Amino acid sequence: MGRRGEIALDPRLSMIARLVGKCECCADIGCDHGRLGASLLQTDQCRQMELTDISEPSLEKARRLIYGLGLTDRVRFTVGDGLAAMEGKPDAIVIAGMGGATMAQILQASPERLHGAKLVLQPNVAAPQLRQALCRLGYAITDERVVQDGRRCYVIIQAVPGKADYSLKELIVGPVLLARLPGELKPYATFRLRVAKKALAGAATSEDKSQQGPLEQEIAIWEEVCACLQR
Repeated sequence: MGRRGEIALDPRLSMIARLVGKCECCADIGCDHGRLGASLLQTDQCRQMELTDISEPSLEKARRLIYGLGLTDRVRFTVGDGLAAMEGKPDAIVIAGMGGATMAQILQASPERLHGAKLVLQPNVAAPQLRQALCRLGYAITDERVVQDGRRCYVIIQAVPGKADYSLKELIVGPVLLARLPGELKPYATFRLRVAKKALAGAATSEDKSQQGPLEQEIAIWEEVCACLQR
């Protein structure tokens, strides 16, 4: 908490809030503690929030926080799985802190519930799969940011309805990040390169060699990005 009960967000949640921008109603899918939603309301970025979680105990944490801040009249709480839990038609939807494959499944399971909302997504892993899913859903990536919080780097993706067809390099790195090559990308690119090399070493000793080719491609892409960031 900040002074006078103001919610203080960490760098990851602060960037998510920034990419949400100003909106009438925002849904936070898998809201957990509810801090993001509380901050969006306190700063008047959003007039209304819909906080959903598959876990009733997790949603209860959010209820307690929102109640203590006197914001209950501006929040709808729903328990359920993914987009199916939403009761309204928000103009922005946040899904953060899950694997990219899980997030893709959530979006693809109920695409009719999106209603053209802006998406702000923070995958912990499997960002390429999530980017590919956005293409299939008719969404185009409009912004991407890398945020370092402690020793971890997070990629945050903003997408809106639109036609997009990304190359393998764009799927792996991110189309906006690849175009801009911001300095913040360097530690993330270095980390992804290290992970890919470790995975390739493991694949080389496995009987199943099917992952070697894709991993070698990924390594080449991250090596090229790292070299560009060194210039």
